Amino acid sequence: MASRWANDEADKAEDLRRKKEKEEKKRLKLQKQQAEQEAAAVAAARAAQRSESRPAKRRRLSTDAPDSDEPPKEKESERKLLRFAAGGWAPCRHTSNFETLNHIEEGSYGWVSRAREIGTGEIVALKKVKMDLNQDGFPITALREIAILQKARHTNIVDLREVLAGSAPNEVVLAMEFLEHDLKTLQEDMPEPFLASEVKTLLRQLASAVGFLHGHYILHRDLKTSNILLNNRGHLKIADFGMARYIPPPSAPLTQLVVTLWYRAPELLLGTESYGTEIDMWSLGCIFGELLLKEPILQGKNEVDELSLIFTLCGLPTDKTWPAFWRLPNAKGLKIPRDSGRNSAGVIRTKFPFLTNAGADLLTSLLSLNPEHRPTAQEMLDHPYFREAPKPKPPEMFPTFPSKAGQEKRRRRASPNAPKRGEAPGIQNIDFSGIFAIRDEEQAGAGFQLRVG
Repeated sequence: MASRWANDEADKAEDLRRKKEKEEKKRLKLQKQQAEQEAAAVAAARAAQRSESRPAKRRRLSTDAPDSDEPPKEKESERKLLRFAAGGWAPCRHTSNFETLNHIEEGSYGWVSRAREIGTGEIVALKKVKMDLNQDGFPITALREIAILQKARHTNIVDLREVLAGSAPNEVVLAMEFLEHDLKTLQEDMPEPFLASEVKTLLRQLASAVGFLHGHYILHRDLKTSNILLNNRGHLKIADFGMARYIPPPSAPLTQLVVTLWYRAPELLLGTESYGTEIDMWSLGCIFGELLLKEPILQGKNEVDELSLIFTLCGLPTDKTWPAFWRLPNAKGLKIPRDSGRNSAGVIRTKFPFLTNAGADLLTSLLSLNPEHRPTAQEMLDHPYFREAPKPKPPEMFPTFPSKAGQEKRRRRASPNAPKRGEAPGIQNIDFSGIFAIRDEEQAGAGFQLRVG
Protein backbone atom coordinates (compact mmCIF):
# COMPACT_ATOMS: atom_id res chain seq x y z
CA MET A 1 0.00 0.00 0.00
CA ALA A 2 1.54 3.29 -1.10
CA SER A 3 1.98 6.11 1.33
CA ARG A 4 -0.29 8.98 1.00
CA TRP A 5 2.59 11.37 1.34
CA ALA A 6 4.55 9.83 -1.54
CA ASN A 7 5.26 11.95 -4.65
CA ASP A 8 6.26 9.68 -7.51
CA GLU A 9 6.95 12.43 -10.00
CA ALA A 10 9.32 14.29 -7.72
CA ASP A 11 11.25 11.09 -6.93
CA LYS A 12 11.69 10.31 -10.58
CA ALA A 13 12.96 13.80 -11.26
CA GLU A 14 15.48 13.56 -8.41
CA ASP A 15 16.78 10.19 -9.65
CA LEU A 16 17.19 11.57 -13.14
CA ARG A 17 19.17 14.57 -11.81
CA ARG A 18 21.52 12.34 -9.83
CA LYS A 19 22.08 10.10 -12.83
CA LYS A 20 23.02 13.05 -15.04
CA GLU A 21 25.38 14.38 -12.34
CA LYS A 22 27.23 11.05 -12.20
CA GLU A 23 27.57 10.90 -15.96
CA GLU A 24 28.96 14.47 -16.01
CA LYS A 25 31.59 13.57 -13.38
CA LYS A 26 32.63 10.49 -15.41
CA ARG A 27 32.93 12.61 -18.54
CA LEU A 28 35.09 15.27 -16.78
CA LYS A 29 37.30 12.60 -15.27
CA LEU A 30 37.83 11.01 -18.66
CA GLN A 31 38.73 14.39 -20.21
CA LYS A 32 41.24 15.05 -17.42
CA GLN A 33 42.92 11.68 -17.96
CA GLN A 34 43.14 12.31 -21.69
CA ALA A 35 44.66 15.75 -21.10
CA GLU A 36 47.29 14.31 -18.72
CA GLN A 37 48.19 11.60 -21.26
CA GLU A 38 48.58 14.18 -23.99
CA ALA A 39 50.80 16.37 -21.76
CA ALA A 40 52.99 13.39 -20.85
CA ALA A 41 53.38 12.52 -24.50
CA VAL A 42 54.38 16.09 -25.36
CA ALA A 43 56.92 16.17 -22.49
CA ALA A 44 58.41 12.86 -23.60
CA ALA A 45 58.75 14.15 -27.14
CA ARG A 46 60.49 17.28 -25.94
CA ALA A 47 62.84 15.29 -23.76
CA ALA A 48 63.73 12.99 -26.63
CA GLN A 49 64.34 15.95 -28.88
CA ARG A 50 66.54 17.64 -26.22
CA SER A 51 68.61 14.52 -25.64
CA GLU A 52 69.28 14.20 -29.36
CA SER A 53 70.39 17.83 -29.71
CA ARG A 54 72.97 17.81 -26.81
CA PRO A 55 75.67 15.42 -25.49
CA ALA A 56 74.68 12.68 -23.13
CA LYS A 57 76.71 14.10 -20.24
CA ARG A 58 76.13 17.74 -19.53
CA ARG A 59 77.60 19.90 -16.76
CA ARG A 60 75.38 22.69 -15.55
CA LEU A 61 77.35 25.93 -15.69
CA SER A 62 74.75 28.42 -14.58
CA THR A 63 73.29 28.71 -11.10
CA ASP A 64 69.71 29.10 -12.40
CA ALA A 65 66.94 26.83 -11.14
CA PRO A 66 66.52 23.59 -13.13
CA ASP A 67 63.70 23.11 -15.58
CA SER A 68 60.44 21.86 -14.17
CA ASP A 69 60.62 18.69 -16.21
CA GLU A 70 64.04 17.66 -14.78
CA PRO A 71 64.41 16.09 -11.37
CA PRO A 72 66.01 18.38 -8.75
CA LYS A 73 69.72 17.83 -8.08
CA GLU A 74 71.67 18.27 -4.88
CA LYS A 75 73.42 21.63 -4.64
CA GLU A 76 77.21 21.29 -4.92
CA SER A 77 79.37 22.82 -2.20
CA GLU A 78 81.06 26.08 -3.15
CA ARG A 79 84.67 25.65 -4.25
CA LYS A 80 87.31 28.15 -3.12
CA LEU A 81 89.68 29.29 -5.83
CA LEU A 82 93.41 29.63 -5.18
CA ARG A 83 94.55 33.19 -5.71
CA PHE A 84 98.15 34.19 -6.37
CA ALA A 85 99.56 37.69 -6.13
CA ALA A 86 100.52 38.72 -9.64
CA GLY A 87 102.83 41.62 -10.37
CA GLY A 88 101.55 44.53 -12.30
CA TRP A 89 102.93 47.41 -14.29
CA ALA A 90 103.05 50.78 -12.58
CA PRO A 91 105.15 53.93 -12.96
CA CYS A 92 108.20 54.36 -10.72
CA ARG A 93 107.86 56.74 -7.83
CA HIS A 94 110.00 59.87 -7.70
CA THR A 95 112.83 60.50 -5.27
CA SER A 96 110.88 63.52 -4.00
CA ASN A 97 108.87 61.04 -1.90
CA PHE A 98 111.97 60.61 0.27
CA GLU A 99 113.92 63.05 2.42
CA THR A 100 117.67 62.49 2.36
CA LEU A 101 119.11 62.51 5.89
CA ASN A 102 122.83 61.93 5.39
CA HIS A 103 125.37 60.44 3.01
CA ILE A 104 126.77 57.03 4.01
CA GLU A 105 129.44 56.09 1.50
CA GLU A 106 130.42 55.96 -2.15
CA GLY A 107 130.99 52.56 -3.70
CA SER A 108 132.25 51.35 -7.05
CA TYR A 109 128.77 51.34 -8.57
CA GLY A 110 126.83 54.04 -6.72
CA TRP A 111 126.33 56.49 -3.88
CA VAL A 112 124.51 55.28 -0.78
CA SER A 113 122.52 57.62 1.48
CA ARG A 114 120.16 57.31 4.42
CA ALA A 115 116.66 58.71 3.79
CA ARG A 116 113.20 58.87 5.30
CA GLU A 117 110.03 58.16 3.36
CA ILE A 118 107.82 61.22 3.77
CA GLY A 119 104.53 59.31 3.67
CA THR A 120 105.31 56.64 6.28
CA GLY A 121 108.39 57.94 8.12
CA GLU A 122 110.28 54.68 7.42
CA ILE A 123 114.06 54.88 7.25
CA VAL A 124 115.53 53.38 4.06
CA ALA A 125 118.83 53.30 2.21
CA LEU A 126 118.95 54.94 -1.23
CA LYS A 127 121.59 53.82 -3.71
CA LYS A 128 122.02 56.13 -6.68
CA VAL A 129 123.38 54.16 -9.63
CA LYS A 130 126.53 55.48 -11.29
CA MET A 131 125.85 55.95 -14.98
CA ASP A 132 128.48 55.41 -17.66
CA LEU A 133 126.46 56.09 -20.79
CA ASN A 134 129.54 56.56 -22.97
CA GLN A 135 130.46 52.87 -22.83
CA ASP A 136 127.42 50.60 -22.87
CA GLY A 137 124.38 52.66 -21.95
CA PHE A 138 122.63 51.59 -18.77
CA PRO A 139 125.19 49.79 -16.55
CA ILE A 140 124.97 46.01 -16.82
CA THR A 141 126.00 45.79 -13.15
CA ALA A 142 122.90 47.74 -12.10
CA LEU A 143 120.67 45.60 -14.31
CA ARG A 144 122.07 42.43 -12.75
CA GLU A 145 121.72 43.82 -9.24
CA ILE A 146 118.08 44.78 -9.76
CA ALA A 147 117.19 41.46 -11.42
CA ILE A 148 118.94 39.34 -8.78
CA LEU A 149 117.62 41.28 -5.79
CA GLN A 150 114.07 40.91 -7.11
CA LYS A 151 114.55 37.12 -7.23
CA ALA A 152 116.71 36.61 -4.13
CA ARG A 153 114.17 36.93 -1.32
CA HIS A 154 115.89 35.61 1.80
CA THR A 155 115.98 36.66 5.43
CA ASN A 156 119.76 37.24 5.24
CA ILE A 157 119.79 39.14 1.94
CA VAL A 158 119.04 42.86 1.80
CA ASP A 159 115.52 43.63 0.59
CA LEU A 160 115.04 45.79 -2.51
CA ARG A 161 111.89 47.83 -1.87
CA GLU A 162 111.51 49.65 -5.19
CA VAL A 163 113.29 51.43 -8.03
CA LEU A 164 112.91 55.21 -8.05
CA ALA A 165 113.19 57.76 -10.82
CA GLY A 166 115.24 60.90 -10.23
CA SER A 167 114.93 64.40 -11.58
CA ALA A 168 117.16 63.69 -14.56
CA PRO A 169 116.10 61.13 -17.19
CA ASN A 170 119.23 59.05 -16.56
CA GLU A 171 118.98 59.10 -12.75
CA VAL A 172 118.03 55.72 -11.22
CA VAL A 173 117.88 55.15 -7.47
CA LEU A 174 117.37 51.86 -5.61
CA ALA A 175 115.39 52.01 -2.36
CA MET A 176 116.49 49.25 0.03
CA GLU A 177 116.02 48.47 3.69
CA PHE A 178 118.37 50.28 6.05
CA LEU A 179 120.66 48.46 8.47
CA GLU A 180 122.73 50.29 11.06
CA HIS A 181 126.18 48.75 10.50
CA ASP A 182 128.51 47.07 8.08
CA LEU A 183 130.99 44.59 9.54
CA LYS A 184 134.09 46.44 8.32
CA THR A 185 133.23 49.78 9.94
CA LEU A 186 131.87 48.08 13.02
CA GLN A 187 135.05 46.10 13.65
CA GLU A 188 137.18 49.21 13.26
CA ASP A 189 135.30 50.84 16.16
CA MET A 190 135.15 47.75 18.38
CA PRO A 191 137.79 47.59 21.14
CA GLU A 192 137.81 43.79 21.04
CA PRO A 193 136.89 41.23 18.35
CA PHE A 194 133.63 39.33 18.40
CA LEU A 195 133.25 36.49 20.88
CA ALA A 196 133.42 32.92 19.61
CA SER A 197 129.65 32.48 20.06
CA GLU A 198 129.00 35.71 18.14
CA VAL A 199 131.32 34.65 15.32
CA LYS A 200 129.38 31.41 14.96
CA THR A 201 126.06 33.27 14.76
CA LEU A 202 127.37 35.62 12.08
CA LEU A 203 128.95 32.80 10.07
CA ARG A 204 125.81 30.68 10.23
CA GLN A 205 123.65 33.52 8.89
CA LEU A 206 126.23 34.30 6.21
CA ALA A 207 126.48 30.68 5.09
CA SER A 208 122.69 30.41 4.98
CA ALA A 209 122.45 33.39 2.60
CA VAL A 210 125.32 32.15 0.41
CA GLY A 211 123.75 28.69 0.28
CA PHE A 212 120.47 30.24 -0.88
CA LEU A 213 122.27 32.14 -3.66
CA HIS A 214 124.20 29.09 -4.82
CA GLY A 215 121.04 26.99 -4.69
CA HIS A 216 119.46 29.45 -7.14
CA TYR A 217 122.58 29.45 -9.38
CA ILE A 218 123.75 32.92 -8.35
CA LEU A 219 127.39 33.93 -7.76
CA HIS A 220 127.94 36.97 -5.56
CA ARG A 221 131.60 37.45 -6.57
CA ASP A 222 132.30 40.26 -4.08
CA LEU A 223 131.82 38.95 -0.56
CA LYS A 224 133.66 41.10 1.99
CA THR A 225 132.96 42.64 5.36
CA SER A 226 132.02 46.04 3.91
CA ASN A 227 129.24 44.35 1.88
CA ILE A 228 127.81 42.54 4.93
CA LEU A 229 125.30 44.56 6.93
CA LEU A 230 124.23 44.07 10.54
CA ASN A 231 121.43 45.66 12.53
CA ASN A 232 121.19 46.24 16.27
CA ARG A 233 119.25 43.00 16.73
CA GLY A 234 122.06 40.75 15.52
CA HIS A 235 120.46 40.18 12.10
CA LEU A 236 122.97 39.91 9.23
CA LYS A 237 122.25 40.61 5.55
CA ILE A 238 124.35 40.46 2.37
CA ALA A 239 124.29 43.56 0.17
CA ASP A 240 125.94 45.04 -2.97
CA PHE A 241 125.18 42.66 -5.83
CA GLY A 242 126.93 44.79 -8.44
CA MET A 243 129.30 41.96 -9.42
CA ALA A 244 126.77 39.15 -8.98
CA ARG A 245 125.55 37.08 -11.91
CA TYR A 246 123.86 33.81 -12.71
CA ILE A 247 126.11 30.79 -13.16
CA PRO A 248 126.65 30.35 -16.93
CA PRO A 249 127.13 27.03 -18.79
CA PRO A 250 130.48 25.30 -18.21
CA SER A 251 131.86 26.33 -21.60
CA ALA A 252 131.12 30.05 -21.17
CA PRO A 253 134.24 32.13 -20.30
CA LEU A 254 134.13 34.37 -17.23
CA THR A 255 136.16 37.42 -16.28
CA GLN A 256 138.93 37.00 -13.71
CA LEU A 257 138.70 40.59 -12.45
CA VAL A 258 136.09 39.94 -9.77
CA VAL A 259 136.14 39.96 -5.96
CA THR A 260 138.08 42.57 -3.97
CA LEU A 261 141.80 41.74 -3.89
CA TRP A 262 142.01 40.78 -0.20
CA TYR A 263 139.17 38.25 -0.62
CA ARG A 264 140.09 36.92 -4.08
CA ALA A 265 140.67 33.19 -4.50
CA PRO A 266 144.08 31.97 -5.75
CA GLU A 267 142.66 30.46 -8.95
CA LEU A 268 141.37 33.92 -9.93
CA LEU A 269 144.79 35.45 -9.30
CA LEU A 270 146.30 32.75 -11.52
CA GLY A 271 143.98 33.68 -14.41
CA THR A 272 141.37 30.94 -14.56
CA GLU A 273 138.44 31.57 -16.92
CA SER A 274 136.15 28.91 -15.48
CA TYR A 275 135.09 29.00 -11.86
CA GLY A 276 132.03 28.40 -9.74
CA THR A 277 130.72 28.78 -6.23
CA GLU A 278 134.16 27.95 -4.79
CA ILE A 279 135.31 31.56 -5.13
CA ASP A 280 132.53 32.68 -2.77
CA MET A 281 133.54 30.00 -0.26
CA TRP A 282 137.15 31.28 -0.30
CA SER A 283 135.81 34.76 0.51
CA LEU A 284 133.84 33.21 3.40
CA GLY A 285 137.11 31.79 4.75
CA CYS A 286 138.75 35.23 4.58
CA ILE A 287 135.76 36.75 6.41
CA PHE A 288 135.94 33.98 9.03
CA GLY A 289 139.56 34.82 9.79
CA GLU A 290 138.81 38.55 9.80
CA LEU A 291 136.06 38.10 12.39
CA LEU A 292 138.55 36.28 14.63
CA LEU A 293 141.41 38.80 14.31
CA LYS A 294 139.36 42.01 13.76
CA GLU A 295 141.38 42.80 10.65
CA PRO A 296 141.77 41.33 7.13
CA ILE A 297 144.10 38.35 7.09
CA LEU A 298 145.45 38.77 3.53
CA GLN A 299 146.21 42.47 2.96
CA GLY A 300 148.15 42.27 -0.28
CA LYS A 301 149.34 45.41 -2.06
CA ASN A 302 148.87 43.90 -5.52
CA GLU A 303 148.12 40.56 -7.16
CA VAL A 304 151.69 39.27 -6.74
CA ASP A 305 151.88 40.26 -3.09
CA GLU A 306 148.41 38.80 -2.47
CA LEU A 307 149.39 35.45 -3.94
CA SER A 308 152.56 35.45 -1.86
CA LEU A 309 150.57 36.04 1.31
CA ILE A 310 148.20 33.22 0.37
CA PHE A 311 151.08 30.78 -0.08
CA THR A 312 152.60 31.90 3.23
CA LEU A 313 149.34 31.31 5.11
CA CYS A 314 148.01 28.23 3.33
CA GLY A 315 151.23 26.57 2.14
CA LEU A 316 152.64 25.95 -1.30
CA PRO A 317 150.73 23.95 -3.91
CA THR A 318 151.94 20.49 -4.88
CA ASP A 319 150.91 17.90 -7.43
CA LYS A 320 149.15 16.05 -4.64
CA THR A 321 147.26 18.95 -3.05
CA TRP A 322 146.39 20.81 -6.28
CA PRO A 323 146.97 18.75 -9.45
CA ALA A 324 145.39 21.35 -11.78
CA PHE A 325 147.63 24.15 -10.52
CA TRP A 326 150.14 24.03 -13.40
CA ARG A 327 147.41 24.22 -16.05
CA LEU A 328 146.36 27.73 -14.97
CA PRO A 329 147.50 30.55 -17.29
CA ASN A 330 149.62 32.50 -14.77
CA ALA A 331 151.08 29.46 -13.00
CA LYS A 332 153.67 28.81 -15.71
CA GLY A 333 155.74 31.82 -14.69
CA LEU A 334 155.96 30.80 -11.02
CA LYS A 335 159.10 29.15 -9.73
CA ILE A 336 157.98 26.98 -6.83
CA PRO A 337 160.88 25.82 -4.57
CA ARG A 338 161.81 22.18 -4.86
CA ASP A 339 161.21 21.58 -1.17
CA SER A 340 157.61 22.85 -1.44
CA GLY A 341 156.32 19.58 -0.01
CA ARG A 342 157.72 20.43 3.42
CA ASN A 343 156.11 23.89 3.38
CA SER A 344 152.70 22.80 2.13
CA ALA A 345 151.06 22.66 5.57
CA GLY A 346 150.72 26.43 6.05
CA VAL A 347 150.53 28.38 9.28
CA ILE A 348 146.76 28.66 9.78
CA ARG A 349 146.85 26.80 13.09
CA THR A 350 149.71 28.99 14.30
CA LYS A 351 148.03 32.26 13.27
CA PHE A 352 144.80 31.37 15.11
CA PRO A 353 145.99 29.75 18.37
CA PHE A 354 142.72 30.30 20.26
CA LEU A 355 140.62 28.55 17.62
CA THR A 356 139.39 25.07 18.48
CA ASN A 357 140.35 22.03 16.43
CA ALA A 358 136.95 21.97 14.73
CA GLY A 359 137.19 25.69 13.95
CA ALA A 360 140.70 25.30 12.57
CA ASP A 361 139.52 22.40 10.40
CA LEU A 362 136.67 24.51 8.99
CA LEU A 363 138.92 27.51 8.32
CA THR A 364 141.56 25.30 6.69
CA SER A 365 139.00 23.70 4.38
CA LEU A 366 137.55 27.07 3.38
CA LEU A 367 141.06 28.40 2.61
CA SER A 368 142.08 25.31 0.65
CA LEU A 369 144.17 26.14 -2.40
CA ASN A 370 142.42 23.47 -4.44
CA PRO A 371 138.86 24.71 -5.21
CA GLU A 372 137.58 21.13 -5.25
CA HIS A 373 138.50 20.68 -1.58
CA ARG A 374 136.46 23.64 -0.33
CA PRO A 375 133.13 22.78 1.27
CA THR A 376 129.77 23.99 0.02
CA ALA A 377 127.64 26.36 2.05
CA GLN A 378 125.43 23.52 3.25
CA GLU A 379 128.45 21.43 4.25
CA MET A 380 129.74 24.44 6.16
CA LEU A 381 126.45 24.71 8.09
CA ASP A 382 126.66 21.01 8.98
CA HIS A 383 130.23 21.29 10.30
CA PRO A 384 130.84 20.19 13.94
CA TYR A 385 132.26 23.66 14.69
CA PHE A 386 128.72 25.05 15.09
CA ARG A 387 127.68 22.24 17.45
CA GLU A 388 130.51 22.46 19.96
CA ALA A 389 130.70 24.82 22.93
CA PRO A 390 130.26 27.72 23.03
CA LYS A 391 127.02 27.45 21.07
CA PRO A 392 126.04 30.24 18.67
CA LYS A 393 124.62 33.22 20.52
CA PRO A 394 120.95 34.05 19.80
CA PRO A 395 120.76 37.13 17.55
CA GLU A 396 118.52 38.97 20.01
CA MET A 397 121.31 38.69 22.62
CA PHE A 398 123.84 40.53 20.45
CA PRO A 399 125.33 43.72 21.87
CA THR A 400 124.32 47.03 20.32
CA PHE A 401 126.71 49.60 18.91
CA PRO A 402 126.34 53.22 17.81
CA SER A 403 125.66 53.45 14.09
CA LYS A 404 127.97 55.56 11.97
CA ALA A 405 125.55 55.31 9.07
CA GLY A 406 122.80 56.62 11.36
CA GLN A 407 125.11 59.37 12.68
CA GLU A 408 124.92 58.02 16.22
CA LYS A 409 127.75 59.00 18.54
CA ARG A 410 129.38 56.79 21.13
CA ARG A 411 128.94 57.97 24.68
CA ARG A 412 132.33 58.85 26.06
CA ARG A 413 133.38 59.61 29.58
CA ALA A 414 134.17 63.23 30.24
CA SER A 415 137.92 63.78 30.09
CA PRO A 416 139.99 66.96 30.53
CA ASN A 417 141.02 68.81 27.44
CA ALA A 418 144.61 69.43 26.50
CA PRO A 419 146.00 72.68 27.92
CA LYS A 420 145.89 75.59 25.54
CA ARG A 421 149.00 77.52 24.84
CA GLY A 422 149.28 80.62 27.00
CA GLU A 423 146.44 79.59 29.33
CA ALA A 424 148.14 76.83 31.35
CA PRO A 425 148.64 77.82 35.02
CA GLY A 426 152.15 78.04 36.30
CA ILE A 427 153.10 74.72 37.87
CA GLN A 428 155.43 76.40 40.36
CA ASN A 429 152.46 78.08 42.09
CA ILE A 430 150.68 74.78 42.92
CA ASP A 431 150.92 73.48 46.49
CA PHE A 432 151.65 69.69 46.57
CA SER A 433 152.08 69.49 50.33
CA GLY A 434 148.65 67.97 50.94
CA ILE A 435 149.25 64.80 48.88
CA PHE A 436 150.56 62.73 51.82
CA ALA A 437 148.70 64.54 54.59
CA ILE A 438 146.11 61.77 55.02
CA ARG A 439 148.77 59.07 55.27
CA ASP A 440 149.58 60.06 58.88
CA GLU A 441 146.01 59.38 59.98
CA GLU A 442 145.82 55.92 58.41
CA GLN A 443 146.18 52.88 60.69
CA ALA A 444 149.32 50.92 59.91
CA GLY A 445 148.74 47.29 59.13
CA ALA A 446 150.70 44.28 60.31
CA GLY A 447 152.25 43.81 56.89
CA PHE A 448 154.39 40.83 55.93
CA GLN A 449 157.96 39.99 55.08
CA LEU A 450 159.17 37.76 52.29
CA ARG A 451 162.02 35.58 53.45
CA VAL A 452 164.40 34.59 50.70
CA GLY A 453 166.82 31.73 51.11
